[in-house]
Amino acid sequence: MTTTSFVYVTYIFSTPEKVFEAITKPELARRYWGHENVSDWKSGSEWEHIRADDERSVELVGKVVEVSPPSRLVITWAKASQTADPASHSRVTFDIDKSDDLVRLTVTHDELQAGSGMEKAIKGGWPIVLSSLKSFLETGRGIDLLARRKAA
Repeated sequence: MTTTSFVYVTYIFSTPEKVFEAITKPELARRYWGHENVSDWKSGSEWEHIRADDERSVELVGKVVEVSPPSRLVITWAKASQTADPASHSRVTFDIDKSDDLVRLTVTHDELQAGSGMEKAIKGGWPIVLSSLKSFLETGRGIDLLARRKAA
C-alpha cells in the first residue's frame, strides 16, 4: 500500500490557547466546522467527530496519540464505518506555534492511502475547514459548512 500526506499551513490572528480550544472544544468546533470533536483529550483516549445537526451522526473516529496543549495534538483518523480496518486509518497532527502576534497552524494529515476516497475528501476539506477556523477566530463568524454541504 502506498501512502501519501497533505500539509496545510495558515496564519491566524489569535493565541495558541484559543486555536487549541477551537479544535478540541465541541461547542467551538461546531461554530466553524459544523461538527463537534468529542474526547477527554488524553493520550490513548478515543475521539469522535460528530455532525452538529439534527442527525448527530458520528462520521469520524480515532485515538488521541499525543496531546501537548496548546502547541500540539496528534490523532488517528478513520471513517466510523472503517474503525475495525487499521489499514484505513490515517493520522492528523496539529502544530500550533506563536509567531509574533499571529499563530502559525500547520495541519499534517499523513498515513493516507494514496488515491483513496479519504485522500480526495481531505484535500478538499481541510482548506475550507481551516479557512473557516481562521475566520471564526478573527471575526467571530465561521463559514456555514453544513449549509454548503446541503447545497452541493
